[in-house]
Amino acid sequence: MVPALGMYGLYRQFGAKLAVDNVSLEVPPGSFYGLVGPNGAGKTTALSMAVGLLRPHRGSARIFGANVWAEPERAKAQVGVLPDGLSIPERLTARELLTYMGTLRGLDAQTVAERAYELLGVLELLDAANTLVIDYSAGMRKKIGLAMALLHAPKLLVLDEPFEAVDPVSASTIRTILNRFVASGGAVVLSSHVMALVEQMCSHVAVISAGRLVAAGAVDEVRGEGSLEEAFVHIVGGRTGGAEGLSWLASS
Repeated sequence: MVPALGMYGLYRQFGAKLAVDNVSLEVPPGSFYGLVGPNGAGKTTALSMAVGLLRPHRGSARIFGANVWAEPERAKAQVGVLPDGLSIPERLTARELLTYMGTLRGLDAQTVAERAYELLGVLELLDAANTLVIDYSAGMRKKIGLAMALLHAPKLLVLDEPFEAVDPVSASTIRTILNRFVASGGAVVLSSHVMALVEQMCSHVAVISAGRLVAAGAVDEVRGEGSLEEAFVHIVGGRTGGAEGLSWLASS
């Protein structure tokens, strides 16, 4: 079975800083794959290389067998991406933005209009469809970013912190959309710092620490007998407990 996403020996430095060190990972079709790690671990850099947003210094990535860098059109036609810190044209309305993105993707005008209307409705953005994106809240930007990722009906979604700044009602809607997407045969790769969310939604999980892949597999295998959060702290070598030494924070 051809992996939905394959990362093979990805390596990237920024000056003297080693951001991603020989990361290899395969995401099966029909899986919901969580990617977790401490701040600065290299998650976003790895995902950016995997989908063609950042060129690796070494290694390769494939989307359903298509080499991301040798066959970019074939590879990128099959993936929808919600990057961290999404930068989008702010002087367009949501409807204009989706129309623009659909045109870039080669969709005909009627298909774009129909899909845009459905996406804006499901994500509760219809009332703001004619509002400039610059006036959107952080949560609304996340939702329009997800709509952009879904518009061309990809087979793979790569989402970096898709629930950040999203209200609980919208988050429930997004979870339903993603679960249906996976149930229909699509694959989702989701990066998040919220272990409970990953544990609840994902079938598989990978842990990145200091630029290296330190654990990967089914969620049950990685977490063992405890919670995923407990396993994560153990795997990355973190410490838990109180904030020792901050006695001045205690009330007098």
